[in-house]
Amino acid sequence: MSNFVKGTMLLTGATFLSKFLGMIFVIPFNALVGPNGGALYQIAYVPYNIVLSISTVGVPLAVAKFVSKYNSLGDYKTGMRMYRAGISLMLVTGFIAFLVLFFAAEPIAQFTIPDKSNITIEDTKMVIRMVSFALLIIPAMSITRGFFQGYQSMGPTAISQVVEQIVRIVFLLGSTFIIIVILDGAIPTAVGFATFAAFVGGLASGVVLWQYWRKRKPNIEKQIAQQRESHDIPMKKLFIEILSYAGPFIVVGIATSLYQLVDQFTFGRAMTAIGKGEIWELVLSTINLYSHKLVIIPVTLATGLSLAILPVLTNSFTQNNRPVLFQQINQALQIVMVLVTPAAIGLSMLSNVAYGSLYGEMHQIDITGPLLGWYAPVGLLFALFTVSSSILQGINQQRFTVISLSAGLLTKILFNILLIHTFGGKGAIFGTALAVAIAVGLNLWRIRTSIQFSFKQLFKRTLLILIFTLIMAITIAIVKAIFGLFIPYETERWAAIIMLFFGVTLGGGVYLWLGYHSTLLERVLGNRIQILDRIFRR
Repeated sequence: MSNFVKGTMLLTGATFLSKFLGMIFVIPFNALVGPNGGALYQIAYVPYNIVLSISTVGVPLAVAKFVSKYNSLGDYKTGMRMYRAGISLMLVTGFIAFLVLFFAAEPIAQFTIPDKSNITIEDTKMVIRMVSFALLIIPAMSITRGFFQGYQSMGPTAISQVVEQIVRIVFLLGSTFIIIVILDGAIPTAVGFATFAAFVGGLASGVVLWQYWRKRKPNIEKQIAQQRESHDIPMKKLFIEILSYAGPFIVVGIATSLYQLVDQFTFGRAMTAIGKGEIWELVLSTINLYSHKLVIIPVTLATGLSLAILPVLTNSFTQNNRPVLFQQINQALQIVMVLVTPAAIGLSMLSNVAYGSLYGEMHQIDITGPLLGWYAPVGLLFALFTVSSSILQGINQQRFTVISLSAGLLTKILFNILLIHTFGGKGAIFGTALAVAIAVGLNLWRIRTSIQFSFKQLFKRTLLILIFTLIMAITIAIVKAIFGLFIPYETERWAAIIMLFFGVTLGGGVYLWLGYHSTLLERVLGNRIQILDRIFRR
């Protein structure tokens, strides 16, 4: 397997585990705080994610591209200079971001919460302020990840991500359980400590990265000492170059959060206007927290790709190696299609049993299940946007991502309230799908026109993927029809768990069997898949 795929799979595996843990924790969290607590948690996290991305101004990923570029030219010193300057910059911007979010908590709460809501403005303000403390350390920590990725070393990022998530979840669930169950405290207080867990997880991740830095520093200094060529670029020009890369990286980092922010500022009042104000917290938390945690799991592949592909693409583009560059772009897009497409469609078909199995509340499954079903396919669009944006950054077209996201965001802003008035809660999902689809289409158009890239191979394999996905969908439909004859999976949680297990196993098994024996998986991933060799006995 190529180094590109190995690096991708390492980072993707860590990101998948991190996102999987992020999905698992919401099951007990939902049981403890309910839909209103989930909505309050999500309301705090959306502005936090946006402010975090703006405070880093895209520098961590830009540093990965910057370091990779100068390392490929044999100039290790310049990358080190940029890293040290970036750390100082992130400490300053992180502190400023903390102050901004802390003092903006009250107006955000006032703008979000409609009249006669179960969530109060005071509770919302408190929770937002609790999460703002994470901004003091996360930006400076994340730039170290970018530096290691510039050396095409994905291990530090992978391990620190997992440690950060584990520590965050342990603190989150522990504090929530103590406050609600042992101390019989209020749900808003518990949610406040749950958001503060981001700060605790960031500290743990920083410790891991510091250990990696201590081990790698002697070898990096040795490379710097042995280099023969140095560009000796003035610091001002270094920052101009890094910021020219960095700005568009913000776009990828906050894309999903911006769509959710539009929902946050419009959803409650729009649902109240159509006479559904009593369930807006339930529907919003279902879409943007509980369903999003499930949908984002297959998208983690794209997240891993976007981080792993950038240094490799930059290297090929800098050396003007077009055949290799085209092969890497094709492989990145095809991996997303071959793995995310069946996952998204399968989750959509099993939405009721998936939501019921994981979160319970079968009495509300008629509301929550269909919302997940509509939202699941949007995951494929999220994945394609993430990867196509990284490809544009790798081929020096990063500024176009600002245009594509702006077009999508404008669409979301213009049509979101209208779609909610027309279709109810799922109108917000339709608005997001339309917005992301426009952004993806523009990104792919730019890739084709800027480097004369051909999508012919991608279209051919996508057609085969869709055929296999259709066969998988038929299999799942048959399994549901058969199991529905003797187990009540629509009303009982235990039955939903059984249905989910057999639906995923048989449906996914059929797709993998078809992909394996047609050599589709082998051609896309670049090598034989040993674990499938053993299962299918090739």
